[in-house]
Amino acid sequence: MSQIRAAITGVHGYLPDYILTNEELATIVDTNDEWITSRTGIKERRILKGEDMGTSKMVIPAIEGLLEKTGTDPKAIDLIIVATVTGDSIFPDTANTAAYHTGCTNAFGFDLNAACSGFLYALTVGAKMVESGAHDKVIIVGADKMSSIIDYTDRTTCVIFGDGAGAVLLEPSSEGYGVLDYQHRGDGSGEKFLYLVAGGSRKPATVDSVMAREHFVRQNGMPVFKAAVSGMTKVVGEVMERNDLTVDNLAYLVPHQANIRIIQSVSRMTDLPMEKVMVNIHKYGNTTAGTLPLCLWDYEPKLKKGDNLVLTAFGGGFTWGALYLKWAYDGAERAQE
Repeated sequence: MSQIRAAITGVHGYLPDYILTNEELATIVDTNDEWITSRTGIKERRILKGEDMGTSKMVIPAIEGLLEKTGTDPKAIDLIIVATVTGDSIFPDTANTAAYHTGCTNAFGFDLNAACSGFLYALTVGAKMVESGAHDKVIIVGADKMSSIIDYTDRTTCVIFGDGAGAVLLEPSSEGYGVLDYQHRGDGSGEKFLYLVAGGSRKPATVDSVMAREHFVRQNGMPVFKAAVSGMTKVVGEVMERNDLTVDNLAYLVPHQANIRIIQSVSRMTDLPMEKVMVNIHKYGNTTAGTLPLCLWDYEPKLKKGDNLVLTAFGGGFTWGALYLKWAYDGAERAQE
């Protein structure tokens, strides 16, 4: 009997309407389009605006679009995992909120926090759930409202991040498609380079912590850059070597969209030309857990059944990894449905 794998059978995304351009950012903080573009590759990013607009407001339409696109009954969904660092609240989980509002009333759900590696880790967990035979239809979402934890007086961080959500449907496949291998890593010593000071149990919110702006992302860019390039390059190489993947038989490398220089460095160090690397950072910025599924959504029309893809990400903590999957359908046909 063929081994059951978890195949991606659909992908959909959601992006807020509001576009924050480099030109507008230049009216908020001391920066300009040339400075941002040359250092990050970002031209614009989406921002979720309005009262009571948490991350679930992006997760819900991403799931609804996925269900409609794949012709899936919401009640057939077994499990929803939402990878996010900006859940609506500490509890309840955003996944459960989204399950209720999308009619997935037979699903259980939970949130997974691994910063920018969240979707990658969640995809691995969801795949194992499907491979076990316990679940037939699993939705994995990567979503973050980064604008809720960004200090728009800090030009080192505010130019980078945006808001967005992407979702994929996982279903069993016995034809060799789906998630085939992964290599994930973590290093808690990286905590001091990319983090939030306050808001957790170690330092709960107080008037003083709010006044000190300790609920916004803080980053020491150079150590993060070096660790990201080194970490992603190594795990991508390990996964490719283990599975006999080369520049000739790999359709795309799907990297976390953190910084165009990081992406280009990983491309160069893995000997993969940029035409085989998915890039959309110029349009959306760094949406943290949302970058990988949003890449798959953007490139879906170009993907063909049987394509070999390697996904890789690096996030605060540090967390990083790579995952190899074989694409399960012709994207151009699905994108037109």
